[in-house]
Formats: sequence, structure tokens, C-alpha cells
Amino acid sequence: MKIGILGAGKIAAAMAQTLAGLKEAECYAVAARELDRAKAFAEQYGFEKAFGSYEEMVSDPQVELVYVATPHSHHAEHVKLCLLHGKHVLCEKAFTANAAQAEEILVMAEERKLLLTEAIWTRYMPSRRMMEEILNSQIIGTPYMLTANLGYVISDVPRLVDPALAGGALLDVGIYPITFARMVFGTDIREIRSAAILTDRGVDAQNSITFLYEDGRMAVLNSSMMARTDRMGIISGDKGYMVVDNINNPQCIRVCDTRDQELARYEVPQQITGYEYEVLSAIKAIREGRIECEEIPHEETLEVMRLMDTLRAEWGVRYPFEV
Repeated sequence: MKIGILGAGKIAAAMAQTLAGLKEAECYAVAARELDRAKAFAEQYGFEKAFGSYEEMVSDPQVELVYVATPHSHHAEHVKLCLLHGKHVLCEKAFTANAAQAEEILVMAEERKLLLTEAIWTRYMPSRRMMEEILNSQIIGTPYMLTANLGYVISDVPRLVDPALAGGALLDVGIYPITFARMVFGTDIREIRSAAILTDRGVDAQNSITFLYEDGRMAVLNSSMMARTDRMGIISGDKGYMVVDNINNPQCIRVCDTRDQELARYEVPQQITGYEYEVLSAIKAIREGRIECEEIPHEETLEVMRLMDTLRAEWGVRYPFEV
């Protein structure tokens, strides 16, 4: 399948490396705001075509699937552009800046019968199924508590501190602990409690979120753009606990008993970059005539966006483009 990348930044480069290793995908086109950047990117990663505007690339009839790799503040605008030109879309997380934008573009995709899916890679990875199988085996008994965190020292990245670019820890890294909890413990959340530390520009520098579930389980989630955290996800049960070594890209899952003795260790399959699973899922869905990927249905994308809207409202974080 001929794939175009909209945007030529760091995450686009990771996707380019991924596509080069997939026989199912072709590095066909890349677009940037400046033609020189697009040409340099295309030459470096072996793309056939380079465009100096997004409009030009999505007008190319040979582009079948577009990966949107721009800041999440611009996702809705760029996804609309793709959809209006009849392109299937794999859009980087966070899907949009808010739920209203997400609803609008999902309706557009459904009306046009085009695939539109969120590229939050952990939902597509084999580690997700591995965690489900381990929990289903009852090796840690009944799970009651989950903790997960993700933090990097990234407060010097301009887009992350700019409210106009939907900056803050929540949309960039906080979405991963949220996703981890929802994948492992589900969505039957009774109550959400949270707190955040805001920057002087009014975006969240770090936050803490607690999910209280209807059945008494609890998930405690933290994210930060100020500190490097251990990135661990730990699911604790009455017979032991399971440690996921990096919720952003799990490589190993350890299981221990109540005396901290290691019972089992699971390594994830070797990967190109980890992005290949979302690409393959999108290609499969397109070939089967579906407009969403089974790993993350549209409704789940919307629910997470609504949840993050609620959290931001509680913290007083509002982007200038929101009415």
C-alpha cells in the first residue's frame, strides 16, 4: 500500500524507518511546509515523492493511506484535508486537541467510508495481548490495584509548553497511563480524581489521576514533562503482581508472587520500531473495507478525548483556539 507521511519531524522519521521494513507498505510520499525539508526527508528515507505542501501530497491520486505526524493541535485540520481528498488516515496521538474536534472528523470519515484511526501504538502491540493472557491465567489472582507512570524531561520542547499547540503533559505523555489503565482494567470507572501542576503559560507540567472502578479496583496514574520517571506499569493482585517495564513501549513483563519471587518473565517479539503494528492493522482494515481498527474503535478514541477534556477543565487548562 502506498503511504504518505504528512509532516517531516522526529516522529515522522520513526514511521519512515518502520515503513522501510514492511513488505506490506511502500514509502511513497512525504510532505512538509518547506519543499527542501521534504526532499531531504525523502532522500534520507527512500521516499519516491516529496511535496512542499500538504495539499499537494493529498491531491496525489496514488497516495492510499496518510500518516498524520504533525502536532496534535493541528491534527483535526490535517485529517480533514486528507478526508476531503479521499484518503484513509492513520493519525498520531493524541487524536485531536479535544473531543469536539474528534467527533467532527470521525463523522467525516464515516460519511466518506474512509478509515480513520488513532496511532497510539501500545493498543496495537503484542504486549497488550500478552498482558491479557497473563491476567486471564490467574497467576496473580484477582487484580485490585494498578499504577502506571510516564515522564520525560521535555519541558524545553517548544510545542509542549505552548497552549496554542495544545501543549502540556496530558495529551503528550499522560494519554499512555490512561490508555494502559483502560486496556488492563477496562472502562467501568465510577469516579475520577486528579490534580495537576500548571506552568506559567497555563498548561499542565505534571499530573496525577486516580480511577475508582465500580468493582472496587483502583488505578493511580502519573505523567510529567518535567521529570524522567521509571515508566513502569504494575498490576497487583492477591497472589502476586505483574510489572510491565515501560508502558510506552513494553519490552518485558515480569510476574512475581506475594514474596517478591519472580515466577515468570515474558519478552515481547522483536520489532522494527513498534509502529509496524498500527500500520499493519490500518492496512488490514482498509483491505477489509472497515473504517476503524478493532484495537481502538472510534468510540474508545472519543471516550478518551472526553475524559481528557474533563481533566483539563478541572485543572483550568484551556487552549486559546477553544471556544
